[in-house]
Amino acid sequence: MINDQQHQYGAVSRFFHWFTAILVLWQFAKFFDRINDGEHWVGETLVPYHINIGAFLLVLVIARMIWAFTQLNQRPVNPQAANLWSKLGHISLYGLLTVMPLLGICKMVGNGYGLKVFGCQLVERGAEIAWMAQLGELHSPVAWLLLLAIVGHIVMAVKHHLCGDKQLLRSMV
Repeated sequence: MINDQQHQYGAVSRFFHWFTAILVLWQFAKFFDRINDGEHWVGETLVPYHINIGAFLLVLVIARMIWAFTQLNQRPVNPQAANLWSKLGHISLYGLLTVMPLLGICKMVGNGYGLKVFGCQLVERGAEIAWMAQLGELHSPVAWLLLLAIVGHIVMAVKHHLCGDKQLLRSMV
């Protein structure tokens, strides 16, 4: 089952969800880069891919939003989870997952580092662009906000599962 259905998300939606989750988890390894100036296994092994994965996540999240829009009328409907707070939470997650890489790009380009993704120089090194650098400074605080939103997402999924709606969590697993 590739497409979403009323009782379960399809393979494509589940792939987008879990692949995004894995990549975002990898991105949060950057927090460990602040320990001992990144001179440890995490800092030397995972963190060097931060920019590449961030750029890939931007493309992945946009593709995921397009897919979700095409599946809108067939997605599982849960009356308990279909309230305003749930919708705002999901919109916030999509928004933060889109804004994070854009702020990272602003940080890199604004500080004159240019932008190199998967070995391709997309933006050459150059002069600093003050407004972009300033906007890019929001990358780290927004990462903390994204982390809070993800924790909230997980807590609410588990809460719904434990409080009687066993199908909600199962529909994405």
